[in-house]
Amino acid sequence: MSKITIDLHESYNKSKDLEYLLTSSFQEAFDRKVDYLEIIHGKGTGQLKKRVDRFLQLSENKSRYKRVKHDSKNFGRLFVYF
Repeated sequence: MSKITIDLHESYNKSKDLEYLLTSSFQEAFDRKVDYLEIIHGKGTGQLKKRVDRFLQLSENKSRYKRVKHDSKNFGRLFVYF
């Protein structure tokens, strides 16, 4: 089972870096045909999680994955399954 993991902690207040990191990681995961993408957004105030959720809800992204699972044991990460 192959996966890609990205950690967004360092990009939380850099909007351009965050968008680039999400877009490039999502594209790499799709191109490499990995099973899932693990996104670590951290717990914090929840603002980064909301930005990731909005990114995943974009129509061009939503059509590329099967489902999103929020980790029930660690609220600071989620999994995107392809």
